[in-house]
Amino acid sequence: MTKFIFITGGVVSGLGKGITAASLAYLLKARGYTVAMQKFDPYLNVDPGTMSPYQHGEVYVTDDGTEADLDLGHYERFAGVTCDRHSNYTSGKIYSRVIAREREGKYLGATVQMIPHITNEIKEAIRSADKEGVDIVMTEIGGTAGDIESLPFLEAVRQFQNEVGRRNAIVLHLTLVPFIHAAGELKTKPSQQSVSILHNIGIFPDVLVCRTEVPMAEEHRRKLALFCNVPQELVIEEEDVKHSIYEVPQELAERKLDEKVLQLLELPVAESRMDDWNDLLDRVLHPRGSCRIALVGKYAGLRDAYKSIFESLSHSGIALRSRVECEMIESEELEKSPERLEEFDGVIVPGGFGARGVEGKVAALTYVRKRGIPCLGICLGMQCMVIEYARNVLGLSKANSTEFDPETPDPVIDLMESQRGVRQKGGTMRLGAYPCRLQPDTLAAQLYGCQEIQERHRHRFEFGNAYREPLEKAGMAIAGTSPDGNLVEMVELKGHPFYVGCQFHPEFLSRPFHSHPLFTGLVQAALQRKETASHAQTH
Repeated sequence: MTKFIFITGGVVSGLGKGITAASLAYLLKARGYTVAMQKFDPYLNVDPGTMSPYQHGEVYVTDDGTEADLDLGHYERFAGVTCDRHSNYTSGKIYSRVIAREREGKYLGATVQMIPHITNEIKEAIRSADKEGVDIVMTEIGGTAGDIESLPFLEAVRQFQNEVGRRNAIVLHLTLVPFIHAAGELKTKPSQQSVSILHNIGIFPDVLVCRTEVPMAEEHRRKLALFCNVPQELVIEEEDVKHSIYEVPQELAERKLDEKVLQLLELPVAESRMDDWNDLLDRVLHPRGSCRIALVGKYAGLRDAYKSIFESLSHSGIALRSRVECEMIESEELEKSPERLEEFDGVIVPGGFGARGVEGKVAALTYVRKRGIPCLGICLGMQCMVIEYARNVLGLSKANSTEFDPETPDPVIDLMESQRGVRQKGGTMRLGAYPCRLQPDTLAAQLYGCQEIQERHRHRFEFGNAYREPLEKAGMAIAGTSPDGNLVEMVELKGHPFYVGCQFHPEFLSRPFHSHPLFTGLVQAALQRKETASHAQTH
């Protein structure tokens, strides 16, 4: 029988439930188990696709085109699981299904209520991850114990645990044990109150994972065990890691969290095989080189808006045994002063929506193109590369995307034909994995080492085919297209150290053990630029 683990959070948000859950999933996989992962978000949006990155961080996209919570990125990167539409449910998605069924008369005239209709739908969502070959399903409940929005999900967890049995479904509660600097001591009271909230709705956590910035003493574990009704050996300390989030699995392994979870689920505790992770961590902690990358974005006020990009740069650093420092720069700031990019070894111009900050991205691209600074343009970044080149090399001074200027005389970026006239914003993009054919004798084909690839997309606007021939004649190479040749997927400039743009989002496929070739290519070019500059200074 499939086993289930529910991860809840308490005291405050932002404790890292996603990383803790993903780390535990990796440890369980290291012991030979197949794991599926889910994230339930209490907000009423159907998905995060139309939410501002400042509200929710980046929107993660799966192969099947699901726009999802960024925690799914942790699941895929840390645990190596493949997420899909069954991996992320919101209150909006759950309620929409129930209302649609009521409109269709599926409830036979019954009064539709939170219990049992909403909770039954949530339980069906939990079961949707229980597929053939899956040993353990892990479901993270978003929000914090006590949030009114989370109550239906927690009630569903309570019901589910009773239905399948407490040895088949356990609850892991992640909580905060704050260190009060003025008093010089840790306080367990917030965690006690958080667990008390769960007790009041009938959930009794099996494991307590305690986030703390300083080591806990035996007395703290004893007090938490006593007041939270959890065996002391199941009060697990998770101290803040010192260098990298990739230390978390090792820390939890030292605390034997995976072993204790398997014992609770009455599953065999096989030998753990973590040699690959230990080697990865050694590369993270002992780099041999370093470089600085500027991320020229529209949402520079929130690091989580570009979470997967930062992780992809880390993966490339791991592959090249180098430390990659990435600094966010608000693109609007570069409209008049792009020369500040000179201090960096490489530049990334990422995706985004809307006209704000686009001219700053264009100014940045003009500067790095002329100065030979390695640059990777992603989605909107690639589109800005095309706009910049059309303006400054082709001489089309008003070239633009119809997203920013619907009346532009030179729409080098335009809506897909099928989307013209569509006003609805949700669910109208090219989403998910699509194939791409790389042109031989291009840097892209060299980096990938093949000519057929598949990458994840999230965009509405495309390269304007009417401008393909003029741009190619002017020196912009079309490095990749859709298999039928109709859609331009990649561009690059020959003779430049690294100037590559892609319509897709390569950051969603980068992994700690398999860095993405485009990011690795950028970092390698940045390291080379730094080495060349250093060599020139010494001579």
